Amino acid sequence: MIAKTTNSPPDVLADFAGIPKLEQHLCFALYTASGLMTRLYRPLLEPLGLTYPQYLTMLALWEHAPRTVGELGETLGLDSATLTPLLKRLEANGLVTRRRDAADERRVLVEPTQQGRALREGAKKVSTAMRCHSPLDGDELNSLHQTLTRLIDGLRQAGTDAPGRD
Repeated sequence: MIAKTTNSPPDVLADFAGIPKLEQHLCFALYTASGLMTRLYRPLLEPLGLTYPQYLTMLALWEHAPRTVGELGETLGLDSATLTPLLKRLEANGLVTRRRDAADERRVLVEPTQQGRALREGAKKVSTAMRCHSPLDGDELNSLHQTLTRLIDGLRQAGTDAPGRD
């Protein structure tokens, strides 16, 4: 008897032997969670007239202001090409001011306006509402936050240690 041979292509999945499935990747879980969080924030931020990145920027400014654009970028993990248009929109909406630092003209200082500071009260409601959406209790949320903070710190360190980085 002659063995039957086929000219079918090799099993594509065999090429991925040893690679976890998509849903097993931590990066995919973080990406999905981030997208879902952003989507849940959208209707809560709409009454404040803020997008999610603008909200994060305002949170940073409410914690400490004035800040330089560079400090804000480092805090938020945004480069100036992303942050500058975001700040311009916040300024156009009357929520922040940008001005040159008198001590060093190269630095731009950003701080909330009175209108921007007034939004802080509304932001408290956003935080409360987001806690209600979470299936995790307070201890679980704290533990997750600590774990993610350690992960972020480790990934930042790995990024600075990467070959080819100055």
